[in-house]
Amino acid sequence: MRVSVVGTTGSGKTTFARALAEQLRLPYIEMDALNWQAGWRDLSRTDPDEFIRQVSLAIAPDAWVLDSAYGLVRDLVWRRATHLVWLDYERRVIMFRVIRRSLVRAALRTELWAGNRERWSHLLRPSHPIRWAWNTWDRRRKDFEERIERQDYAHLVVLRLRRPREAEQLLRRLTNAAGAEKPSALTGFRASTPTSCCRSCADATCEGRSDAR
Repeated sequence: MRVSVVGTTGSGKTTFARALAEQLRLPYIEMDALNWQAGWRDLSRTDPDEFIRQVSLAIAPDAWVLDSAYGLVRDLVWRRATHLVWLDYERRVIMFRVIRRSLVRAALRTELWAGNRERWSHLLRPSHPIRWAWNTWDRRRKDFEERIERQDYAHLVVLRLRRPREAEQLLRRLTNAAGAEKPSALTGFRASTPTSCCRSCADATCEGRSDAR
């Protein structure tokens, strides 16, 4: 089982993916840790070939949970993955989360990747996560919707979670499942919200099925 957790900036991919990996007892891959070098050097931009090489090595094993997938390697990761969990939350939820996270990190000078820390001055940058989340939310949603319908990704079991409580429901279900039952508990998860569904759902009337649209 190889699970890619996706969503726009601030959706909580890292926190959820880490918890999911723990429940499934699978190795966890943090994409930001692969990308960000000392001094906030963005490897995907400054040395894209090396970034692709590192990601390729990271996803080569047969089992893992990965948070996000930078645009440069998204196709590479999605083709390798067996499951896709999409944290598709409303913009207001995303903005609350990303603003809170950014303020806490700046105030506490939290050490992130390769010794990097957020600073108050970073809030003024056009590329700061707060601005990035606001500017890309709609585009990311449309892009993900289009991508998961491609034949290239027909092999993926897609779980589209619309609310944070649905992610919590999924983790609780995995917590309550026996070890050998956890993979099937993930694949067969049905959120209580009617608009959230697994693409492999057998219910022909389910709004989450791609062929019911």
